[in-house]
Amino acid sequence: MGSEEVLGQAARLASSGLLLQVLFRLITFVLNAFILRFLSKEIVGIVNVRLTLLYSTILFLAREAFRRACLSGSAQRDWSQTLNLLWLTVPLGVFWSLFLGWVWLRLLEVPDPDAVPHYGTGVMLFALSAVVELLGEPFWVLAQAHMFVKLKVLAESLSVILKSVLTACLVLWLPHWGLHIFSLAQLFYTAVLVLCYVVYFTKLLGSPGSSKPQALPVSRITDLLPSLTRTRASVNWKEAKLTWSFFKQSFLKQILTEGERYVMTFLNVLNFGDQGVYDIVNNLGSLVARLIFQPIEESFYIFFAKVLEREKDAARQKQEDIAVAAAVLESLLKLALLTGLTITVFGFAYSQLALDIYGGSMLSSGSGPVLLRCYCVYVLLLAINGVTECFTFAAMSKEEVDRYNFTMLALSCSFLVLSYLLIRWCGSVGFILANCFNMGIRITHSLGFIHCYYRGSAYRPLAGLRLSPLLLGAFAFSGGITSVSEMFLCCEQGWPARLAHVAVGAFCLAVTLRTAFLTETRLIHFLRTQLGASRLANKLT
Repeated sequence: MGSEEVLGQAARLASSGLLLQVLFRLITFVLNAFILRFLSKEIVGIVNVRLTLLYSTILFLAREAFRRACLSGSAQRDWSQTLNLLWLTVPLGVFWSLFLGWVWLRLLEVPDPDAVPHYGTGVMLFALSAVVELLGEPFWVLAQAHMFVKLKVLAESLSVILKSVLTACLVLWLPHWGLHIFSLAQLFYTAVLVLCYVVYFTKLLGSPGSSKPQALPVSRITDLLPSLTRTRASVNWKEAKLTWSFFKQSFLKQILTEGERYVMTFLNVLNFGDQGVYDIVNNLGSLVARLIFQPIEESFYIFFAKVLEREKDAARQKQEDIAVAAAVLESLLKLALLTGLTITVFGFAYSQLALDIYGGSMLSSGSGPVLLRCYCVYVLLLAINGVTECFTFAAMSKEEVDRYNFTMLALSCSFLVLSYLLIRWCGSVGFILANCFNMGIRITHSLGFIHCYYRGSAYRPLAGLRLSPLLLGAFAFSGGITSVSEMFLCCEQGWPARLAHVAVGAFCLAVTLRTAFLTETRLIHFLRTQLGASRLANKLT
């Protein structure tokens, strides 16, 4: 498969995922805003911080390394060995669920049962839901490797919507159930998610042979189950060793990804109510990151992993592939920078209004607006880091991955210490400041790797981080105008003034986007080309 074809598939995956996720996430956004009006801050803190951290930690430790290693293999691999390796995530998940469940029940502070009932049941069901989700891991990796565009997004979005609807109904009709509501909804979510993949592959592999994708390495649904043979190894040991390298890195990356939740959970620096407010603001601030950056990062990681060979530098790669990868990386960096700057500039003036609309005075008063404004800066760093690490992890050799683990270890330790010190100094804002510091270090490392990787070639993809002075001026103009508008029109002046504030922001956004359209012609050409190819591919399929 040529690099241009892989690029077209990656763009198709990212654009389709983006559009569908926007639709489904908006529905979920409305349902969550409704649910927040019926909950206490303490329950929100326990569910969204304590129990969700348990669930995400089990999944991350059990599957992240397997995903990265198995998605990096060549098309000529023995898929039965890869599938056997992926099934190891299930016993690994059982181990982590038992161990971490014991930690959550015996070593951590147990909330007041009158304020947050059924905590023990919640821990057990959230751990069980993580194990259930791991049953679908071989299906997920096979679908991603063969770029089944709509399956992942439809399965996840349908599961999230049904979970939100079930949660809203139970909160409205049976509020006294407490954590039972969210535990059952979480288990329902993972069951629906796995069922979507199983049903899809069962239907696909049970259909007539002519309708099956030719490159699909399995012919029956039973081929996806573990298999043993005496004629060859049960697993690909090269993939297994790469998995171990990624596992060491994943363990450290999890601390950086969920570090503030670990600090809140294990050090008790915030009460459950403050944890709930912080988590709501964190989820709202990262909404755009999940909608836009995550599909792009996942899709183009696959693109870079397929186009580039890990053990070769740029000089020894196919020059056609290197040229395409450099052009794509430059455009992705420009897109991430523009999107992040837009969120940062306009987020400062509209944070309080967004929180008031989303959760009422519980969020818009107090520390909520300051948290969200700081998070807007973090989103800018998050956008750039997503693209740079997307390329870096796809191009690194196994030895470079191992060396990077030491960097991650230092970052993890510094993050935990810095988070604890900053939260003592400036409250929950300290978590975001610590995240910004560590994200900046990770970006610097990735930029250094990319610079060295392309140093001996004629390509300079890091030019994507430069903007024209005219566009920078447009951002500065928009930031100044919307800040003045917030002072006089928001947010205690009533809805007519608020609507006028929104109109000012819409005008400034239009000016900024128009300036970007006129100055960033290479990025516009890239987007038009890839979106056009994506639409054509959708018509053909």
